[in-house]
Amino acid sequence: MRRTMVARLAGVLMGAVVTASLAFGAAVPALAASGETASDRGVSGSGASSLGHGASAFGLGDTAPGALSSGSEGSAGSAGSAGSAVEHVAAGPVALIGVPGLMWSDLSPKDTPSLWAFAAEGAAGSLSVRTVGSVSCPYDSWLTVSAGIRSAVGGRCGGPPVPEQRGTSAVVPGFASLIEPGGQKNAGALGAAVKAAGQCAVAVGPGAAVALADPTGAVVDYVPSAAQLDPERLKRCRITVVDVDTLIKPYLTSGYMPREPEVLAPADRQAAVRAADEQVRAVLAALPAGATVMVAGLSDHGTVPHLRVAALRAPDAKGRTLGAVSTHRDDMTILPDLTTTLLTVAGVPIPGGVVGVPWEAGERRAASLEDARDRLMDEETAGQTIRGLGAGFFWTLAGLQVLFYIVAILLLRRRTGLPAVRVAALALASLPTSTYLVNLFPWHRAGQPMATLVGGILGCALLIATVALTGPWRHRPLGPLAVVTSVTAATLVGDLITGTTLQFNSVMGFNGINGARYYGLGNIPFALLATSVLLTATVVAHRLTAQGRRGLSAIVVAASGGVAMILGGWPGVGSDFGGVIAFLPGIAVTAMLVAGRKVSLVKLGAFCVAGGVTVMAIAFLDNMRPPNSQTHLGRFAGQVLTGDALPVILRKLDAMLRTLLNPNLMPIVIAALAFLIFAVLRPGAASAGVIPAAFTHSPALRAGLIGTLVSGVVGTLVNDSGAAVLSMALALAVPLVLSVGIASLGQDDPTTPTPAPTPDDTTETPEPRPTGPAGTLGATQPA
Repeated sequence: MRRTMVARLAGVLMGAVVTASLAFGAAVPALAASGETASDRGVSGSGASSLGHGASAFGLGDTAPGALSSGSEGSAGSAGSAGSAVEHVAAGPVALIGVPGLMWSDLSPKDTPSLWAFAAEGAAGSLSVRTVGSVSCPYDSWLTVSAGIRSAVGGRCGGPPVPEQRGTSAVVPGFASLIEPGGQKNAGALGAAVKAAGQCAVAVGPGAAVALADPTGAVVDYVPSAAQLDPERLKRCRITVVDVDTLIKPYLTSGYMPREPEVLAPADRQAAVRAADEQVRAVLAALPAGATVMVAGLSDHGTVPHLRVAALRAPDAKGRTLGAVSTHRDDMTILPDLTTTLLTVAGVPIPGGVVGVPWEAGERRAASLEDARDRLMDEETAGQTIRGLGAGFFWTLAGLQVLFYIVAILLLRRRTGLPAVRVAALALASLPTSTYLVNLFPWHRAGQPMATLVGGILGCALLIATVALTGPWRHRPLGPLAVVTSVTAATLVGDLITGTTLQFNSVMGFNGINGARYYGLGNIPFALLATSVLLTATVVAHRLTAQGRRGLSAIVVAASGGVAMILGGWPGVGSDFGGVIAFLPGIAVTAMLVAGRKVSLVKLGAFCVAGGVTVMAIAFLDNMRPPNSQTHLGRFAGQVLTGDALPVILRKLDAMLRTLLNPNLMPIVIAALAFLIFAVLRPGAASAGVIPAAFTHSPALRAGLIGTLVSGVVGTLVNDSGAAVLSMALALAVPLVLSVGIASLGQDDPTTPTPAPTPDDTTETPEPRPTGPAGTLGATQPA
């Protein structure tokens, strides 16, 4: 545990060093090399991390897989370098035993002796069963195995249909209609690939029939249940897929997924688990000797999603963690990985459109299966705690933001309580990065994880705000802002370099249960990274501009923003498609304004196009790598080449538009923009002139805020998280700008001329005033 915390803290400290270097434009080569090494080797920091649904960038594929880490306890290890990968196993028999609904908390030596013994002999990990919706039914999950990509039958679903048996073969009713008009174009990919390779496969049970059906729904070799298994029959084919549905059947009495989190009493679930264990024992006894065997929990069982069992019996897998490059974690896999693993072990070529990668046993070994199970259950606890806190946290954040602006206006108009408003502004701005820093500590292992998490977030925010307000920089208007933005930027840059372990299982990041993203830079973290980097860079630009070094100021902004953008968009590091598109115009606008240039709509449009071209170039380079090495960026480029990208884009567009009505996000956007606009247009009536005071004190800060708004608006349009991007950018930037304005009132009254500084003046040298009206959001004055 200590090594885990030290490794995470080292990542943040590394980010601090990198951020400081970037601010002076001196760390571009070093950072680029660091990001490349982490990506190429698949190694990153230690530790545990959703923006739940909608964390994927606009135009991305179905998954945005996660962070690897070192081999210390509680960390995600190297999922693909020195571990035991099934792709290195000689082609031979392979079996998938699907037990929909199975969780690690179900397993014990007493209640599930067969499953326990199997898991003890192999590698153990978590399976994220997210398909298209937030909860996955058995039919959707088996269809995803069939397609090799997240798929759904549409509407309310339940168990797979019973196949129409025709001798030893069968047909899945309605399967062909899933492709047309159902739109699941990849359905049947697994069965078709097996046939095309001249191989055969045995399907046992309805779900297995769905998995192995070809696009017409035909299953060549079908056995209705595990009770009818013939070991000799299984020896004839390399691939066997078995549906052990004993556990899930009691949940599907209506034919559909229940509308409750848990419909079975503990004793009834335990009985169903025991029956499933007995079926697994019979299947294992019938499989050919030496077969590679996978056991997968495969689907949810109620309205609450969970992480499920993933276990692998393969050479040299005993005691290891189980993960895949798809998640960039050594202890977590996704449903499409099952498809690729089956084909890889059987020696069957993987068809285009399949996005999974083979399972891999990681380097880490658990002392015992009990230890491995407890660690995986800790991940479940962390994910469920984040899901439970998520809505309440964002409601509270929105309420605090709105309340802050209302109270701030009332106090500012009276010019009373200004120090308190400044403290509140810095505390609010410190909250976002605190949601990541709290993951430096194992809060999920506490007796009350929710209370510990909330207390940790508040404690980190209080610490950051205290440091910002008590250091020697507190006398400078930009000093506290620089502390908050530097800590935020250092945290996120360091997290990117070390594998995004702080974003994973964080309330403003992502988690494996929601399954929207598993590693890289989420959309909310992108908004915070872009805002903090731009504002930190403008603090340096403020000093340089005061010295008459405008050109160097623009270089600092471009260099620091450019490297952060590359880290955020690089495959295997940030892998954020929409972030590059949004970040580049924000960087360019800020740099031009700092340099004293004006920005036209034509130039702004050109910057947005440049961002799109940059990210597509990265995506196509990623697409040129071997399929198993590609990230979702490369797979999306492949979809563009095959003409299959439009449905993905439309789905992301629909998700983005829905966020515009989100009651957690839009109040932040409306309140912040209303305050900002009113404070600029009517400075005396609205806010005692604090915003104009901030801009007068530092025109570079005005440039940074405009750049932040540009990135926020573009990010809203090109990410499926939509309003989350702009709302979080505003939640960080506007309170900080307000704090600068309050501190500037005593130094730079926007209604009176600024006296020339004397040689012994100990305060910051004010910059020349803008030529336009005080506070206008235009270009900074020319040099």
